[in-house]
Amino acid sequence: MDASHVHRHPVFCTVVPPHLLDKIARSEVVRRADAAQRTLEQDALLRTRRNVTTLRGIAPAAATPVSDEPRRTIYDAQHRTRLPGKKVRGEGDEAVGDATVNRAYAGLGATYELFLKGFGRHSIDDSGLALDASVHYGQDYNNAFWDGQQMVFGDGDGDIFLDFTVSIDVIGHELTHGVTQYTANLDYHGQSGALNESMSDVFGSLIKQYSLDQTAQDADWLIGAGLLGPNVSGVALRSMKAPGTAYDDDELGKDPQPATMDDYVKTSQDNGGVHINSGIPNHAFYLVATELGGKAWERAGRIWYDTLTGGELASDADFKDFARLSVAAAVARYGDGGAEHQALQKAWSAVGLG
Repeated sequence: MDASHVHRHPVFCTVVPPHLLDKIARSEVVRRADAAQRTLEQDALLRTRRNVTTLRGIAPAAATPVSDEPRRTIYDAQHRTRLPGKKVRGEGDEAVGDATVNRAYAGLGATYELFLKGFGRHSIDDSGLALDASVHYGQDYNNAFWDGQQMVFGDGDGDIFLDFTVSIDVIGHELTHGVTQYTANLDYHGQSGALNESMSDVFGSLIKQYSLDQTAQDADWLIGAGLLGPNVSGVALRSMKAPGTAYDDDELGKDPQPATMDDYVKTSQDNGGVHINSGIPNHAFYLVATELGGKAWERAGRIWYDTLTGGELASDADFKDFARLSVAAAVARYGDGGAEHQALQKAWSAVGLG
């Protein structure tokens, strides 16, 4: 069924989970607590707006050829919350004096390029959807998000969080929520929501690896490296290599992500722990990618992409559904009994989903 006939319900997806902001909002440092509280309040407002609106699938006329070039537009929200803001750089324009604008432009381009060259996908919707992003959103806004139509980046508070364009995998993460929206449209709750978040972490990491021309062995497998302030005890928001080890800080607490089903977290917070339990499928992907070696987007990434876009993954899929379908996708593309099939079986068994 093509995108123009699918009734999509876009999800408001942020890269920093609410449980982390809740912890910071209880800080004894007033400035930190205030910035986190403002971010939580703004996120709650935006989440409510998304819940009462829907996005129609966007597709060009059938006779319109789809270009292999992106269509990027960067806006400056000028520290307000009205979107998109003032246009500051369009497709093909020279770099400007604002490094945040240029990083956003480059990150959109890197995301577009990986999906096109790695998977033959033309933009987020596979129909050449324009890529819009707004930077300098709000005051000390500690998040970045995909709102169903565009990317939005805060500047961070300069203390706990830095500018949200500094990590290209964060840009790729949020844009991948758009890819999921236009494909499997995974429900944003429980295990399907954790799969939704995991898809964004997987392809966010692949976009960083692709832009740096890294192998699976060379990659850091961190999401949001460089995003935490210098006084925070941590290296990133999440680790796919070792879930639960990304940070351990007085203000942020300890990274709660599990690596296996043995430590699966049952919670009513964060839409049933979508940012927490995503560590399990994240770790499975890391295990597959490093077992196969080489460039992770070439085989492991291809299997994940096939599974996400193959039409068999239901919107309410759980981890076992994804594991089963990913093994089937590996067999369909690479054959039964090969290295890819074996790597999938080994990885899913390792995280308790064999």
